[in-house]
Amino acid sequence: LQNPEAKKSLVTRLRRIEGQVRGVQAMVDNERDCAEILEQLSSIRSAVQGASMDFLQEYATSCLLENTQPQDIGQRELLVKDIITLIGKSA
Repeated sequence: LQNPEAKKSLVTRLRRIEGQVRGVQAMVDNERDCAEILEQLSSIRSAVQGASMDFLQEYATSCLLENTQPQDIGQRELLVKDIITLIGKSA
């Protein structure tokens, strides 16, 4: 990421997700209620999806909008295809 604020925000979110995963590991080790574990896993999935979308938005902004020279059209088309592929994998 080229934007320092976006990078800091993403790292913060990833650290929070890492903490959530460790919490679920402890829940499993402590044989907590299955419903509680599933709730936390759902929360982690949502957090990862949100982080993915924020990263994807930053990627699209920095790679597509900043490459506005006419000779960059082929490169932008490749970037759009990459983004579509990435979105497909995250679904």
